[in-house]
Amino acid sequence: MELDDLKQTWKETTIKKNKNTDIMDIMKHKSYGPIAALKREFRKQIVVMALLPLFLLITTIDDISKIYTNVLFWSYVAFCVGMIVFASVNYRIVEKMEIMDVSVRSNLQQQIDLLETRLKWKLIGLRIILLFFIILVEVVPYFQHYRMLDKWHSLSPFIRFGAYAAFLILQYFLSRIVSDRKFGGHIKYLKELMKEMQ
Repeated sequence: MELDDLKQTWKETTIKKNKNTDIMDIMKHKSYGPIAALKREFRKQIVVMALLPLFLLITTIDDISKIYTNVLFWSYVAFCVGMIVFASVNYRIVEKMEIMDVSVRSNLQQQIDLLETRLKWKLIGLRIILLFFIILVEVVPYFQHYRMLDKWHSLSPFIRFGAYAAFLILQYFLSRIVSDRKFGGHIKYLKELMKEMQ
């Protein structure tokens, strides 16, 4: 009788171990796994944020001397650098998840939770940065003159602040949708796979 119990326990352990290994294979799959998808999205973010200041620099190449004192340009560059750093740190978190195995399940769960928390911070940070740029657009013309900003400031304050409010509302909803589509879905899938490993 004890031998039958031992065999049954051994079979259950083997089945559970195989199931966990299969789940880890799904998570780490190079093409369609959620970890690979997250890595791709963070890489794209790094590349786009690195190219945007270069594109802005190319569009103002005819008057390069003004760039050195351009507050808006350097604020935008600082924003892009911050996003690159943030995406790079998140990329490293996902890379760590890729080398973990079933035996470090609790660490894998911590990495997923950390990534989820950091993406929530990102949404909050983007709203704060948008407010900063709105304030900058309103304040900069008192110190530096830009043709576009002069035209913008010639409009009625009701139109300007109405546009800011509409932009904030649009950004609030769009940033959530984009974040869920690019990152949130993969994180939810990872969490579901982790539950199946229990």
